[in-house]
Amino acid sequence: MRHRCPICHTATDSEKNAEFPFCSDRCRLIDLGNWATEKYRISAPLFDESETEDLPTDDPEKDSDDHVQ
Repeated sequence: MRHRCPICHTATDSEKNAEFPFCSDRCRLIDLGNWATEKYRISAPLFDESETEDLPTDDPEKDSDDHVQ
């Protein structure tokens, strides 16, 4: 598969380059550094906020209403 390196845009080939999709170890490490310094971010939320509606709160008074017998 042919592709361009996401860092320097040099043409690279998956059959010839062990660092694919990067053209070199240098570009692979630059990409890793970008993730480590949070230059890249995942734009979708990690969880659906509606899933947290049923979780218990830290407020004991609010939780005590749920435990009344």
